[in-house]
Amino acid sequence: MAAAGTVSLLGLLPLGYVIVTGILTGWPALSALIFRPRVGELLVNTIGLVLITVPLCVAIGVGAAWLVGRTSLPGAKVFAVLLAAPLAVPAFVNSYGWVSAVPSLHGLWSGVLIATLSYFPLVYLPCAAALRRLDPTVEEAAGSLGSGAWAVFFRVILPQLRLPILGGALLVGLHLLSEYGAFAMIRFDTFTTAIVEQYRSTFNGPAANALAGVLVLLCLVLLIGESGARGRSRYARIGSGVARVTPRRSLGAFTPVGYLFLGGLFVLAIGVPFSSVIRWLVQGGTDVWADAVVGQALLQTVGYGLAGAAVTCLLAFPIAFLAVRYPSRLSRGLESVNYLTSSLPGIVTALALVTVSIRFVQPLYQTTILVIVTYLMMFLPRALVNLRAGLAQVPVGLEEAARSLGKHPVAAFLSVTARFFVPSALAAGALVFLGIVTELTATLLLAPNGTRTLAIQFWSKVNDINYVGAAPYALLMIVLSLPVTYLLFARSRLTSVS
Repeated sequence: MAAAGTVSLLGLLPLGYVIVTGILTGWPALSALIFRPRVGELLVNTIGLVLITVPLCVAIGVGAAWLVGRTSLPGAKVFAVLLAAPLAVPAFVNSYGWVSAVPSLHGLWSGVLIATLSYFPLVYLPCAAALRRLDPTVEEAAGSLGSGAWAVFFRVILPQLRLPILGGALLVGLHLLSEYGAFAMIRFDTFTTAIVEQYRSTFNGPAANALAGVLVLLCLVLLIGESGARGRSRYARIGSGVARVTPRRSLGAFTPVGYLFLGGLFVLAIGVPFSSVIRWLVQGGTDVWADAVVGQALLQTVGYGLAGAAVTCLLAFPIAFLAVRYPSRLSRGLESVNYLTSSLPGIVTALALVTVSIRFVQPLYQTTILVIVTYLMMFLPRALVNLRAGLAQVPVGLEEAARSLGKHPVAAFLSVTARFFVPSALAAGALVFLGIVTELTATLLLAPNGTRTLAIQFWSKVNDINYVGAAPYALLMIVLSLPVTYLLFARSRLTSVS
C-alpha cells in the first residue's frame, strides 16, 4: 500500500503543478496569457486537427479491420500484419519521410495526413481483435430477418465495436494533443509545439503554464467525452455459446477496390517514410554509419529503454497487485490516478518535473534519475494493464496450496504466481520500452547534458536540415520498434478477453 500510494502521489505532480502555478500567477495575469489571439489560433488548429483526424482514423481503422477479418480477400492475413507496422514508425519519423518526399508540406491538412497514417493502427488493432470475438449468430439472425449486408454491418456489427472504437479514438486524440516533432517539422502550430518553443526560447514559466493548462483541459474533455460515450450497454453474451469461425464474405467485383484500399494504405503509411529513409541512407553511403555517435545513441537509447521498462514494471506491480488481490475503492483510486496522469502530454509532465527539481531537489535536475521518473509517470499504465491481466489469470488457490505445504508466503509467490505472469510482465516491459525509444519532448527537456538518444540525435540532425545524417537514427528507431509492434499484433489476435 505504501509503495502504490507513493507512486500514485508522484503521478499527481503534473496536474498539481499546473494548478499551483496558475494560482501563483494570479487570475489577471493568467487571463491575459490565455485570452489572446495566439491562444485562439492554437485552439482552432488543435481542435480542427482532432475533429478531422480522429474520424478519419476510425473510418480507416474499422474499414481495414473488416476487410482483413471478415472478407475472403486473398492475402488478407498478410495485410493483417502489414497494417500494424505503422506503429513501429514514430510520427516524427513519418513526418520526416513525407517532408523528404514532398518538401512543400505544411499546415493543417498536412498534419491530418501524417497523423492519420501514423495513428490509424490504434483503432485498427482493437477493432480487428473485437471482430474475431463477435458472436456470429447475432449477424445470422439479422440476415434471416431480411437485413442486407450493409444493414447488418451498420445495425449489428458496428454497435458492437463501440468500445474498441471509442478506446482507439481516445488514444488517437491524446496522441494528437501531445505530439510535437511531427507537427513542428511541417510548421503546423499546436499547443504542444507552442509550449516547447516557449520553454526553449524564453523559459517563460507563466506563459508556458497557461498553454499547458488549456492543453490539460482539452485532455480532460477527451477523457470525459469517451467515458460518457461508452454507455452502459452489454457487449458480452450470457452463455458461453459454441465456438466457431465467423464466415467470411466475398467482395466479388469490389475485390480490386479492397486491394487498392489496403495496398494504398500500406504504401502511404510505410512505403513513403521507409523509402525516404533508404534514399537518404543510399545518398549518404557508408559515411553516415562511420560516426561514433550512432553507436553511442543506440546504446543510450537501449539503456534508457531497459532501465525505464524495469523500473516502471517494478513500481507498477504493487498497484496491480492491490487491484487484483485486494480490490477496494482505495485501490481503484490509486490505479485511476495513474491513468489520468499518463493521459497528459509529455511536455506538461516534463515542465512539472523541471520546476519541482529546480526549486526543491535541484541535484536531480538534468539527471538520469529524473528522466527515468518521467518515463515512469508517462508509461506506467502500459505496464499496469498487462501486469493486472497477468495476475488476474493466476488462480489464487495454487499459491495458497503452496503455502499450506510449508512454503513461506514470499517463496510461494515467487515459485508459483510469478512464473505464471512472467509473459505478461515481459509484454508490459516491451510496451514501455517502445514508448521510451520513440519519446522525444520530455527527453529533450530533461535529459542530462551529453545525452544522445536516437530520438534526440534524429531531431538535432533534422533541425540542422541534415536529412542524410538523420536517416541512420530513423532506421534504428524503426528496427528497435518492429519486434514490439509484432507483439502488439500477436496479442490483439488472442480470442479471450483478460
